[in-house]
Amino acid sequence: MSSTPKRKCSHCGRLFKPDPRNAKRQQHCSQAECQQARKRKSQRRWVSKPENRNYFRGPEHVERVRAWRKAHPGYWRRGAKVGDALQDDCRAQVAEMKGQSGETAATALQDVLASQSFVLIGLIAQITGITLQDDIAFAGRRLLRLGQDIVGGKSHETSAKSEPGAPRAAAI
Repeated sequence: MSSTPKRKCSHCGRLFKPDPRNAKRQQHCSQAECQQARKRKSQRRWVSKPENRNYFRGPEHVERVRAWRKAHPGYWRRGAKVGDALQDDCRAQVAEMKGQSGETAATALQDVLASQSFVLIGLIAQITGITLQDDIAFAGRRLLRLGQDIVGGKSHETSAKSEPGAPRAAAI
């Protein structure tokens, strides 16, 4: 078995012993900072190719992602098994509302909703069965208008009819 000579890292300049399986091509040591530099360099090289410049943009790529997600249902749910909690259950703490006016209570609700945006996004995705950000945003705007109409005393049927374009998500 031959000994692999040490090599100078192209990022930090330290000597390192390359992995024997990749000794001819390895240019960076295993330090986290050097690996990040290697990744940045690789991504820059990939994006600089003309065929990759708009890889994540445009309607054809949205459709490509939709088709892939349809072919791989539940992919994003894999990994954690049912019942495997990442942390213990957290009991909600009830805030005391003594001496607060109705206006303050409404503001508190908005603050709670703003801080729970990830929960709301997850809830919209769970209820509608959609996972694309554009579709979730569309459903969120629709729910916002519906809530505003309810608070304002309007009928939600009239606001649903006035939406521009056909709905892309399932009815909520």
